[in-house]
Formats: sequence, C-alpha cells, structure tokens
Amino acid sequence: MDRRPGLSVRLQLTLSYAGFLLLAGALLLAVVWLFLLRYVPDQAVTVPVRGGSDDPMRSPYLFVPGRSDLWEAFAPKAAMALGFLLVCGLLGGWLLAGRMLAPLARITEATRTAATGSLFHRIRLPGRRDEFRELADAFDSMLARLDAHVAEQQRFAANASHELRTPLTITQTLLELARKDPTRDTGRLVESLYAVNTRAIDLTEALLMLSRADRRSFAREHVDLSLLAEEATETLLTFAEARGVVVETTGDVAVVPGEPALLLQLTTNLVHNAIVHNLPDHGRVRVTTRRDPDAAVLTVENTGAVLAPELVATLAEPFQRGSERTHGGRPGQGGPPAHAGAGLGLAIVRSIAEAHDGSLTLVALPVGGLRATVRLPVAAPSSAVS
Repeated sequence: MDRRPGLSVRLQLTLSYAGFLLLAGALLLAVVWLFLLRYVPDQAVTVPVRGGSDDPMRSPYLFVPGRSDLWEAFAPKAAMALGFLLVCGLLGGWLLAGRMLAPLARITEATRTAATGSLFHRIRLPGRRDEFRELADAFDSMLARLDAHVAEQQRFAANASHELRTPLTITQTLLELARKDPTRDTGRLVESLYAVNTRAIDLTEALLMLSRADRRSFAREHVDLSLLAEEATETLLTFAEARGVVVETTGDVAVVPGEPALLLQLTTNLVHNAIVHNLPDHGRVRVTTRRDPDAAVLTVENTGAVLAPELVATLAEPFQRGSERTHGGRPGQGGPPAHAGAGLGLAIVRSIAEAHDGSLTLVALPVGGLRATVRLPVAAPSSAVS
C-alpha cells in the first residue's frame, strides 16, 4: 500500500512525552499560583508592624505586594521552568522512545528480510517477556512454519513433477518405438498407452484431491464416520475378495462436522491401503469407529509384514512408498480408487484429517501390519445425527 510520509513513531512518542511533561508542569504552576492568590490583595499595601521595632533602621511598616507585582515576579520564573521542562521532555522522550522502540526496529528489519524471500532469519529477541518479545516470538514461530511449509511445497512440487513426467516419458518411448517399427502390435501398444494414461489421470486426480483438502475450501455438515466406514468397505469388498483379504467393520456412531465426500475419500483411502499392503493370503482388515469425549476416532488395522518405525514415520509423506510395501491392482470394476499407486493415499488422508482439525497416527503392529488412527473433533450433541 502506497502511503504518504508521516512522523515517525519515535518522534510522536517524544512529542507526547514532552507535551505531557509540559502540561503537568503548567498544571503544577497553576495550582501554586492559585494558592498564592488566595492570600494576596489586589493592590500593594503597607501595614504597620505590631509592637514596633527596636531597630531604628527598620521601617515600622511592612510592604505587601499586590497580584500584579506577584505576577511580574512569578511569570518569568514560571516560563523558565516550563522551558526547562520542555527541553528535558524532548531530550528524555527522544532517548526513552528510542530505547523502547529498539525491539520494534529489529522486528521491522526481520520483516523486510522475510519479504525478500529469506525465511531462515530469526529475531530471537533477548530479555524477559513483554509485548515486544511476545510479538518477536510469534513472528519467529510464523517464519519457522512458513519456512517448513515452503520447503514441503518445494519437495512436493519436485516429486509431483517427477511423478507426472514418468508416464509422459513412457508414452513418448512407446510412440517412438511404434514409429520406428510399423509392424509392431498395435493392440499391445494401445493397451500400454491406456495403462500409462490411466496412471497419469489417477495421479492428477490425486493431486487435485490433495490441493482441495489443503485449501479447506469446503462446506461442513454432520457426518457419521460409522456409515462412511460401511460404505467404503462395501465399495472395496470385491477388490478385497480378489486379493483374499477379509474386511471387518464394527463400531459406534461417531458424528463429526465435515465435508462428506472428503471424509469418504479419507475412509476409502485407509481401507484400500490396508487391503493392498497386506499378507499375500488370508489377510485381514479391521475397521472400527468410536466416540471419545473429545473426539471421534476411526481406526483401520491390517495384517502384513513387520514394519520398521523409520519406515512408518514416512508413509504419510507425499510420494513416499515404503520399500517393504508393495502396490498393486488396476483401475476398474471393484478395483482400487483413482489415486492408487500414486504414493499419495496416506498423504491425502493426513491432509483431509488436518483440514478437519484432526490428526492421523500410524503405528506399526508388533505382529506385523499397520494401525492407522484418525481423530476428528466431534459434532455438538444437539446436532448429531442418529
């Protein structure tokens, strides 16, 4: 915003200090003057001294000045005192204002540095806590979050570019091979191109879903997580049977405020992830919901290989595919959802949970497999659905 130049805050505080000090001095002098006027006659008079005087050189009369005489004697001294207070107020106010505003200068400099794109700078204002230090600490925290967010977005953009480039590169390679070899089987070429194009579409839709959750641009209504768990299980039942996985769904009513489509995507992603990353035969998935006093909880557990804690800590990162976990399945009837295999399933779950002011927790089970727990704020009891 383009603003006209004005007085600095330091100068404004200095003038305020000096003005207040000058006003206080003037009021003090006015009070003294008023008290003096109570005992001073309008005109100068001479009054005899009671009892006379033994000193022949002393006059037997006492001179009492009038108000005009007193004013002539008082006004110059009062003006000098006010001038002294004004000078002291200006000098002292300038020094005090500079001392008080020194932290603000550091905050301003840090803000200008951050505006250039340098987010690693921190103020780290020393001293005990006060308004300026609280502001500096809040600014440092904001810079730290922004720095982490920018770094995450840069990693995400790099990973997304790599993931999107892969199907395009494969497509180009297939087309070059077909151009060089006209006798190549076009049926296999079309099938390969279809599979690669499907992967690119899946990845694009996953990115759009993730972006929508990050923006939090959705209306909220009351949703029962137990109903979403049943719907997600029914949708993936054929896919689970094809992989030899048994899915169990139990739990209580757990109503949360949120966007139904996003919460259904969250539930579907968790169930699908549990089906895909399971035992080769006789795998099991258990989906439960419950309502705690302060949160609604959705838990999805699956059997599978024993996972290292270091691996589990990275599973919800975008485009992170654990080396000990395998992906499979093709889009189609009873197949995985659109974003399968893009490395964004759990990232989307976490993003949707955080967009609903909730959280995602991943824990490796000692006997093998994974437990994913989503906690979301519960809806008000008066507005809960049955």
